[in-house]
Amino acid sequence: MADEVTRDARVWTIPNVLSGLRLLGVPLFLWLVLGPEEDELALLVLVVSGITDFLDGYLARRLDQRSSIGEILDPVADRLYILAVIIGLGLREVIPWWVVVILPLRDALLWGLVPFLRTRGYSALPVHFLGKAATFNLLYAFPLLLLGEGEGVVATLALVFGWAFTVWGIGLYWWAGLLYAWQVRRLLATTEPLPRARRGDRDGAARTTSEGSGPPVDGPR
Repeated sequence: MADEVTRDARVWTIPNVLSGLRLLGVPLFLWLVLGPEEDELALLVLVVSGITDFLDGYLARRLDQRSSIGEILDPVADRLYILAVIIGLGLREVIPWWVVVILPLRDALLWGLVPFLRTRGYSALPVHFLGKAATFNLLYAFPLLLLGEGEGVVATLALVFGWAFTVWGIGLYWWAGLLYAWQVRRLLATTEPLPRARRGDRDGAARTTSEGSGPPVDGPR
């Protein structure tokens, strides 16, 4: 048990460093897109982000370097990249504003479910596949849309595939959110509420959300 607690408390692990570097790329991407409009470099930042996203999860499992802070950093980085990309592309008018609004609106729904979960001693429910698939689609969609801003056959194909990933990603993102809401409803119907003093401290059942006090986890990993 002591060894497990020690592993969970680790900070300076290779996966955590990769997640931290990925977070530093968020403001860099926004600056490249909105400042000098260096789309090729911005696209490179997104590609590097995708590679590190794969590597930090793989190395955490391979090297047995899972940690509590890693469970927070990884999904936070994914959500921030999605938010940064939709804001950047929205301001550049690459994507319509309804796309910019509809994705954070779904996350706001999940934020609203957290207080209900905590009445039953939970702060999140298990990750499910739909959320992972949605994030996968969105993280591929927006780089393709950015690439589609160019000219030629490659840009045209990127635009077509980019919008295909976008539509599927948004659909899956909301489907995952509604499924999560249904799971919360079932939990509320089948689980007795905890006394207020014990909320968030349910033995063997309380789960820490992968975004700290943020919305329940259903996607990034």
